[in-house]
Amino acid sequence: MISSATISKLIKNGTYITFFEPNGIPVGTIRPFGDQYGEDLKKKQLNISHYRYAIEIAKGSIKSRLVYISSIEMARGTRLFYEGEMEFLHASLDELPYLITLEEIRRMFLLMSDMYYEIISRDIPPTFGFRRRNLGVHKDPINAMLSFGYSMLYGNCCISLIGAKLDPDFGVIHEGRGALVQDLIDPLKSSMIDPVVFRYARESLIDTEYDLEPGRCILSDGTISELICLLHKSINNAKIDEQVRNFRDAIQNDLEFRVLY
Repeated sequence: MISSATISKLIKNGTYITFFEPNGIPVGTIRPFGDQYGEDLKKKQLNISHYRYAIEIAKGSIKSRLVYISSIEMARGTRLFYEGEMEFLHASLDELPYLITLEEIRRMFLLMSDMYYEIISRDIPPTFGFRRRNLGVHKDPINAMLSFGYSMLYGNCCISLIGAKLDPDFGVIHEGRGALVQDLIDPLKSSMIDPVVFRYARESLIDTEYDLEPGRCILSDGTISELICLLHKSINNAKIDEQVRNFRDAIQNDLEFRVLY
């Protein structure tokens, strides 16, 4: 519990206080009376060039995934790319700056993301039934673990965004609630979440650690506890904060957005 005296002291010192659901979704914010900084920043955020920022986020996300695939190939001595796939991804990456519309960027980004998961699935035991990334109800343990890890990353980034007085719902590639959070964590997934999940799947996961119920997969409490421990070590909050600062500074001062991955 936080006392009213503590809240008053924080507010007088110019601190925003935000309340979150357990999954990291913000539910409300208390801010100092008359504070205009957040409003001014929000106006700048609404008026940014979505196209320019979308290009940088898409490039960072795809580069990070190519780096991760290459690291697997080097470490395990196995070839994950089928003929022509690597060349296609690199060519698509080079093509991104020449796309005309935001929708074209989104389609290309989605295509390259889908390819990434299909390529990575070749390094996962086929008994787990993981072929590609799917949203919503998960029918295999890999997708369930990925969603769990991405949710942790989402919560950490959302807290950082609120602290930076940015609106987490105004994104550039993604749309809807938490769109900016999804934008900023996408380039970080393949360094903070994917290696943990895929390594756990290859080396530790057994069929007693999850239940395949009709239409969905449920992870055991033991698996979730183990993932929490591993992900707490791999999620780099300092890097998340820097990603958020880079975005905030770019929109405040009309600078190039330097994407970390």
